[in-house]
Amino acid sequence: MPELSVHDPGPDVAGRRGEEHAAAAREPLRVGDATVRIGTASWTDPTMTAPGVFYPPDAGTAEERLHYYASQFPIVEVDATYYALPARRTAELWLERTPPDFTFDIKAHALMTGQPSEVKRLPQDLREALPADLLDQKRVYARDLPRDIEDEIWSRFLDVLEPLRSSGKLGALFLQYPRWFFPTSESREEILRARDRVGDLPFAVELRHASWFNDKNRERTMRFLADHSIPFVMVDAPPGTKSSVPPVTLVSSPKLAVVRFHGRRSETWEQRGIPVVERFRYLYDESELGEWVPRIREAAASAPEVHVLMNNCYANYGTTNAREIADLLAADLPHAG
Repeated sequence: MPELSVHDPGPDVAGRRGEEHAAAAREPLRVGDATVRIGTASWTDPTMTAPGVFYPPDAGTAEERLHYYASQFPIVEVDATYYALPARRTAELWLERTPPDFTFDIKAHALMTGQPSEVKRLPQDLREALPADLLDQKRVYARDLPRDIEDEIWSRFLDVLEPLRSSGKLGALFLQYPRWFFPTSESREEILRARDRVGDLPFAVELRHASWFNDKNRERTMRFLADHSIPFVMVDAPPGTKSSVPPVTLVSSPKLAVVRFHGRRSETWEQRGIPVVERFRYLYDESELGEWVPRIREAAASAPEVHVLMNNCYANYGTTNAREIADLLAADLPHAG
């Protein structure tokens, strides 16, 4: 299909495009009084670490890859923390392997946002503390857990983030709620409980069902987030599905604005039984990225810190688009020559 060839041209074509625009993304951009950091939602996906895709031949270890990534972008989103509770030593290694002004956004563990986790991925001591009926389950939800185990998961996760926060390298904790998280009073209370748990830790909320922004709920959703100064994760997502969240420009916090790009591959967005990376296998073209330049500038006029993250992390599609949108944004700045 001609359309597919434009948005899925393969790593070679995408790589050449990315190299042409590599310079602007290497440092944070100043947009008015705001700092805009642009990067990707992964640096370790196997399609990205494959030879010749993004990393140079001499970046063969985890340490070398992160060091190289941090030389190309000032921010990264850590996605692995969604699937398994991280170790504190891992966060310490991230600190050691990146420059002083590098920023990490961290995705909350699935059990922290009402999503299921595989029992085998829980730490051994927590597995052993589970009720017998849950040990036989392949996956568990937080609502099924004893309260003390749920509290322990939150406590351990937030403790891991402490080295990042104390060093100034923690951007935000991303609370990404699932498609079945609907705009109800109970859902809003759940968000407020999460806010109370994180305390003064910076965080942002991503909502993944369109009903939050339909005609009935749009104003209430925006007012709820703004009244509680909860940073909202704006998204560019595949259109036309039941859960598709529209590209709303909403800065609901005076501290932080976040934009995440999921690609526009509608046919796989809600499809089950496919590799996760296939949902995001989409390379934006320049006009699609250009739609967001005025929106990012608008966000930068209301928040001192703006994070722009490409979650279309198939091969080098995310890194290429991150470089391209940084170039577009830099070219649009008043001081650009």
